[in-house]
Amino acid sequence: MTAQIDPFKAMFVSALAHRLKGEGRDVIHMEFGQPSTGAPAAAIAEAHRVLDADAMGYWESQPLKARICQHYLEKYGVEVVPAQIILTCGASPALVLALSSCFNPGARVAMARPGYVAYRNNLKALHMVPIEIECGPEQRYQLSAAALAAIDPAPDGVILASPANPTGTIIPRAELAAIARVCRERGITVISDEIYHGISYGMETPSILQVMPEAWVVNSFSKYFSMAGWRLGWLVAPKEGIDAARARMSNLFLTPPSLSQHAGLVAMDCAEELEGHIRTYTRNRELLLAALPDLGLARIAPPDGAFYVYADVSDYTDDSMEFCKQLLQDTGVATAPGIDFDPIHGNRFVRFSFAVSTPLVEEAIRRMKPWFAARNKGLRS
Repeated sequence: MTAQIDPFKAMFVSALAHRLKGEGRDVIHMEFGQPSTGAPAAAIAEAHRVLDADAMGYWESQPLKARICQHYLEKYGVEVVPAQIILTCGASPALVLALSSCFNPGARVAMARPGYVAYRNNLKALHMVPIEIECGPEQRYQLSAAALAAIDPAPDGVILASPANPTGTIIPRAELAAIARVCRERGITVISDEIYHGISYGMETPSILQVMPEAWVVNSFSKYFSMAGWRLGWLVAPKEGIDAARARMSNLFLTPPSLSQHAGLVAMDCAEELEGHIRTYTRNRELLLAALPDLGLARIAPPDGAFYVYADVSDYTDDSMEFCKQLLQDTGVATAPGIDFDPIHGNRFVRFSFAVSTPLVEEAIRRMKPWFAARNKGLRS
């Protein structure tokens, strides 16, 4: 029987946003988690050179795989070998490869709620069972070793995300080590989504490989490297999982785009330009953290990393989807409904992405002030 999965509801908001834009409205896109900047200039220049010099075909860049290994050694002090790096068409196929390599249909896989909508839906599509663990403000919206130890019976696996989507929260190294201990003791396979690594605000972002070398890691060029449209990512497979992951990659997806691999190799050495994006995100985060409480949104998840603010809007609505649509229609500011990330409590949350330019964040705040002020007046009356 075909698995039934839910649509990504933010897509409906985005479709409305593009329709309004087509009607001449000025729309600020804060609904999707993608940088508004393009690939690094040197990466684009390399792509232009390759277009004229390389016919391109199915290809795995060995230099890129070696450069990713260098990245793990330099950033985390972790040694991985090129054979462990499976290049993919973005992080989404990497997640499918990891799940299908590790688990059979019917496997039970734990994840935090709220969490990225595709975790739940990919598990369902692969006929696996998502075990969603409620993680509220008391848990800083993150899974803990204690929560994993309490699941009875033990799940077959767990998906970790740090920094997380939609909250931006980070699992500290000590807690990550505790999670690794519990997972080893209980035979739980760990898949760590580290797609937002490199984007944090004063807090260390450890890799699961530093405390659990046998874990699986998903990553991508879409976020830190600002290359979402290039569809390039990677999976770090443990040595015993290489053959299974490679077999699936070659049959399901073949290889990622050759052009993207050439550009991605160059992008990995564009730190100065990429760190400039982080400075922009830092400023945007500061602006939102200062403005949202004044709008009436004081209950927000601590955005340690990534580029999101996940805000409780329950004073205004119990229908986050309708709330996002109304905010968009009235102000031109597009946001993501929390119901995507949490089917139980997400009806009272909204996610703001601040991966846009600082002037656009400032303009979004300017537009939202009178909109929220009118609703605050209604709350007080």
